[in-house]
Amino acid sequence: MIADLTSTRERLQQRLGSATQELETCVAIAQSPACAHAFVRTMFDSARSTAANATAQQLPLAGLSVSVKDLFDVAGQTTTAGSVVLADAPPAARDSVAVARLRAAGASLLGRTHMVEFAFSGIGTNPHCGTPAAWDGRYDMGVGTHAAPRIPGGSSSGAAVSVATGAAFIGLGTDTGGSIRIPAAFNGIVGFKGTARLVPTTGAVPLSVTLDTACALTRTVRDAMLAHEILAARRITRSPAPLSSYRFAVPQTTMLDGLEPAVATAFERTLMLLRQAGAKLEPLQLSALGELGAMQSKGSFSAIESYVWHRSLLERRAERYDPRVRARIANAATMLACDYLELVRARAAWICRVETDLQGFDAVLSPCVPIVAPLLAEVAPGLERDAEFFRINGLVLRNTSVVNMLDGCAISIPCHQRGELPVGLMLWHCALRDDSVLNSALRVEELLLNV
Repeated sequence: MIADLTSTRERLQQRLGSATQELETCVAIAQSPACAHAFVRTMFDSARSTAANATAQQLPLAGLSVSVKDLFDVAGQTTTAGSVVLADAPPAARDSVAVARLRAAGASLLGRTHMVEFAFSGIGTNPHCGTPAAWDGRYDMGVGTHAAPRIPGGSSSGAAVSVATGAAFIGLGTDTGGSIRIPAAFNGIVGFKGTARLVPTTGAVPLSVTLDTACALTRTVRDAMLAHEILAARRITRSPAPLSSYRFAVPQTTMLDGLEPAVATAFERTLMLLRQAGAKLEPLQLSALGELGAMQSKGSFSAIESYVWHRSLLERRAERYDPRVRARIANAATMLACDYLELVRARAAWICRVETDLQGFDAVLSPCVPIVAPLLAEVAPGLERDAEFFRINGLVLRNTSVVNMLDGCAISIPCHQRGELPVGLMLWHCALRDDSVLNSALRVEELLLNV
């Protein structure tokens, strides 16, 4: 298994290597076939300069490699958000808040990563700059790059591949409906979506100002905790409580519908292990989850809020958009202001009901995605595949988007075993329950790693 950020920092503190050596390893991986299409721009020279100065500065990230999703501003660079539409936009005058915080913590910014155009899909494909494949070598399946390529998950697809392959220790991304957790699940790594308000999205191209969350992909939960502390500029209250002290809810509505056999097997096995470890698991109907479809029947936050941002661009450059992205944005043109305001009201009332139902639980357990990563060939561009693309997109977003509508926090951690395709276990809760979710995920990860 590839070393995580925490263990690498410990080695460097013991002078068992250097940040410069670690960075050169990451550069080599970033240039290898494993990372094909993962980066849209690399910053190797500036990353080397940062790593060379890391030892003397003793900063939290110690000059180690971090990748940046292409929708975050980096001073002096054009932010294209995975699109040719913004290729001639002026360079950013300053770093986005998230990038500035990572840089201040000593991160060596390795490069900007591939993403779905304007972050509007959970699949991970991009017709403009190629699509990275989910990294099979991470799974110890003995198939590596020879396997038929599978979708990386989106929209933070390149970020996930950069972390899974070992090119980056942290992959900065965003999560609006699952864009961190879906690629985490498909690449067998960890993706934490914190409460949205904790990390400013200033300096990032928006998808939905209501739902967007700046967050990160990592290799372990302890790395996710460190990344969150840096991005949110806050300290997590850590708990030494054993797994047997935790009480988990297992929703029966929506989240367990139509699971692929591999996902169902991994999820049920995980629940069994948790029960054997003494954790308290309680089925919960949580019928409010079944109301989300009707609530958004006249339009979603992502659609209408992206339409407002893109309207003038669509008038001038519609033909340059990914047709699948353009169609989703344009569909919101007929949403009325009264329907949008009713959605805001209905969501607030829905959040209150779900918060009441989840009182007394430390976290909620669900499969992150109900299917394993489909083959890339199943969703390749082409009108004949559009129906399948949108069907799969709705399916992969189904469970994760619940948490965004809840204004909550969630983490995906691997729960598959060696020789199996990756499956993510999602632990989630309401807003500002980040520490509870992270602490419980740390205990669950310890259990799964020792199986």
